Amino acid sequence: MKIGVIADTHLTKTSSVINSVKNMIRNKRTIGKLRTLVQEYFSDVDLIIHAGDFVELVVLEMLQEFAPVEAVHGNMDTAEIRHTLPAYKVLTLGGFSVGLIHGDGGPEGIMDRIKRHFNNVDAIIFGHTHHPINQQQEGILFFNPGSPTDRIFAPYNSLGLLEISDKIQASIIRV
Repeated sequence: MKIGVIADTHLTKTSSVINSVKNMIRNKRTIGKLRTLVQEYFSDVDLIIHAGDFVELVVLEMLQEFAPVEAVHGNMDTAEIRHTLPAYKVLTLGGFSVGLIHGDGGPEGIMDRIKRHFNNVDAIIFGHTHHPINQQQEGILFFNPGSPTDRIFAPYNSLGLLEISDKIQASIIRV
């Protein structure tokens, strides 16, 4: 099973002056450019996972054109998304238990904070920090794909891939 993992897209459909200025400062990509990245890197995935901070539903709708999507809401998402998606959930993927959450607070200690929401999981996928993480801790894979659009707090833009067979293999893709 091959899974595309994405978080913190922070994109809107509207083109107000405020959003245009915000995008020039933080987001170097538009929804069209995100679509191109998804086509390039997620064209053969069985599932796409989004770990929150879509900002608007247009991103979720675009991702659903490529593959089924599992997602949670983030702290920057609209009320519409918050009513549509849960704050966290557990997925069973290829026989593995995978927690999915956005995360909150500062980057320091985030893995401890998100771990409290899950019992007996093999992996936890999260976002929030925009900083890619792919590390094992106490037998749990902690995986943050980073952000493909927003460089705040991050050394580069990125997304992720999970390949699940008899184990979970995770990789960060710099975009």
